[in-house]
Amino acid sequence: MKQEYLTIANSWIMWLAVSPVLLVSLYQAYVFSKKARKAGHLVDLSKEEANKAFRVGMTSAIGPALGVFVVMLGLMAAIGGPISWQRLAIIGAAPTELAAATQAATAMDITLGGEGYNLVHFSNAAWVMALNGGAWLLFTGLFTDKLQVATDKVARGNSKTLGLISAGAICGSFAYLFLNEIKKGIGAENKSAIIAALSALVAMMILERLAKQFPKLTEYNLGIAMLIGMFSAVLFK
Repeated sequence: MKQEYLTIANSWIMWLAVSPVLLVSLYQAYVFSKKARKAGHLVDLSKEEANKAFRVGMTSAIGPALGVFVVMLGLMAAIGGPISWQRLAIIGAAPTELAAATQAATAMDITLGGEGYNLVHFSNAAWVMALNGGAWLLFTGLFTDKLQVATDKVARGNSKTLGLISAGAICGSFAYLFLNEIKKGIGAENKSAIIAALSALVAMMILERLAKQFPKLTEYNLGIAMLIGMFSAVLFK
């Protein structure tokens, strides 16, 4: 029975069904990148600085992308490749999607991908994941344009103030994520979260010093530090 639902879940019809969403995601990435480049002058960002920012962003995305990929492998084993790829292409929060699929199975008194898991359970998981992510997309569609009003009020039209606020927000986000990983390891038997966070911190400090001698290295520091943190956690575990 499990083999039967996985055959359907990984069929070419499913790949065909999810392909429009994947193509739209790629098109959106292209449009957003193009518009971001054109809007650079609004915050006094030169073409060279914009290109550098894109390279930094692409490099920094490697670490999180690998983390998502690892979780996606587990999700693929339970609900197949097409749905897993579709969900993570539009949401990108692998733990959230895995939790939604798991809760969908639990609600039907069965283990995700376990004995007795069939096509009905697979369909239920697909619906739960879609509805769970749908609320986020709905909120984004209705209120994204309102953020500009809030931004104007806070920055009062000053591009430098907006830059400082953005930098502060980024620092705060990374600090929260860092401390959250430290918190996970406190009192836990597995200290890989702490190892990952601290090794990435040490790596970043070393890379920042090296960047003074090799300025081009600055663009890739964050991505390299993330990878070092991930590999250190795996080796420790």
